[in-house]
Amino acid sequence: QVQLVESGGGLVQPGGSLRLSCAASGLPFSSYPMSWYRQAPGKERELVAAITSAGISTNYADSVKGRFTISRDNAKNTVYLQMNSLKPEDTAVYYCNAKKHWDDYWGQGTQVTVSS
Repeated sequence: QVQLVESGGGLVQPGGSLRLSCAASGLPFSSYPMSWYRQAPGKERELVAAITSAGISTNYADSVKGRFTISRDNAKNTVYLQMNSLKPEDTAVYYCNAKKHWDDYWGQGTQVTVSS
C-alpha cells in the first residue's frame, strides 16, 4: 500500500527556515512527479511546488518563488521542500502528493506555523 509521510513542520519566526520531507513507500517513486500543496484555514488547497520524476524540472507558485526550493532523492524515495524567508502567510498544513495518470496519492500533512 502506498504511503506518503511528511515531516519537518513546526513553529518558526518570520524570516526563518524549515525543511519539509516526504518519505514515500509502496510505489515506484522515481517514476512519479511529486508536488507539495498547502491549505490554510478557510482557504482552498493550493499547489506550492512540483518536480518531475527525474528532478529535471520544477515549478513554483508565484507566492513562493525565490524562497522555496523543491528537490528529490530518488535513491531515498524522498521529496523535500526547503522553505526560506518564511512569512506569516505561509502558515498552513503542507501536503505531499504523488500523481501519475489515474493514481493520486496524498500524505497526512504537516503543520507549518510562522509567527512571532
